[in-house]
Amino acid sequence: MQQFYRFSLLLAVATLATAPTAGAQSLVSGFMSGKGNGSVVVSGTTEKYQKVFIPARKIDTVPLFRRVQINSLNLFGTYGITDKIEVVVSLPYIHSEGQADSTVIEDYRARKPGKDYTNTRSGLQDASVYLKFKTYSLEAGENIVDLLGAIGISTPASNYENKTGEEYIIAIGNRATKLTALGIAQVKTPSGVFFTGQAGYSLRSGLVPNAFVAETKLGYAGRKLYADAYVAFQESSRSGTDIVQGGFTDFYFPATRVNYTRLGMSLYRPVAKGLGIVAGASVYVAGRNLGQSKAFSGGLSYNF
Repeated sequence: MQQFYRFSLLLAVATLATAPTAGAQSLVSGFMSGKGNGSVVVSGTTEKYQKVFIPARKIDTVPLFRRVQINSLNLFGTYGITDKIEVVVSLPYIHSEGQADSTVIEDYRARKPGKDYTNTRSGLQDASVYLKFKTYSLEAGENIVDLLGAIGISTPASNYENKTGEEYIIAIGNRATKLTALGIAQVKTPSGVFFTGQAGYSLRSGLVPNAFVAETKLGYAGRKLYADAYVAFQESSRSGTDIVQGGFTDFYFPATRVNYTRLGMSLYRPVAKGLGIVAGASVYVAGRNLGQSKAFSGGLSYNF
């Protein structure tokens, strides 16, 4: 059974690279690669939103830009240092574009002469490295219960900007360095069905509020198919503020409290020895200070 799940992990980690650019799906799973095994995945994601969650209500159009579309290309990889220790890396390139019409742009420039308005922002976002380790494993009847831990760091990989003003709604990141620790529990059944729960805390630099993060996942990992459905959750520290406070045009976006509940699913199917295709979709169903986006992803993986 352990050999079966070691193979299934190569399916599972491939789908993690389809996570949307906001990082609403965890980069670490409950499976371990095993010593010398791993995956490399290249995937693309398209994500768009028009409605925005703010405290106590939802607004129907994005301020200034009306609608926002985000396209990204992500490089993701895992490698088993030992059977119980694994490294996970991720590096996304993001292109964010607003869809403001010409009259809105002209009015903005008239109100703020000399301001460098742009409808698009792009670049490498944040590089992430996680170290994951299995701490305990037991057999409960025919099932296997694994307890794991993970610690990771994420930091800006380019000099992308995030400053004061509503034009930074489309910034590709918040320019924070994040240190995240997670506890993970996973139950695996002989049929291939599994359940994973994880929770942890993320410390962020600068004005970006720290946050509690969690995720639950139900899935199936087999030799010819991997599929899962997940719920991802974030609750930011109350030290942050809201976009409706203090005048929106003077707001510094990284300091906002970003909360969310996001539903998603991932699929993987092998197509040749070591090669497979990945796909994913997700949607925010609740949140605070973020867009109500829907995302679709697809990519190719190489498992070794």
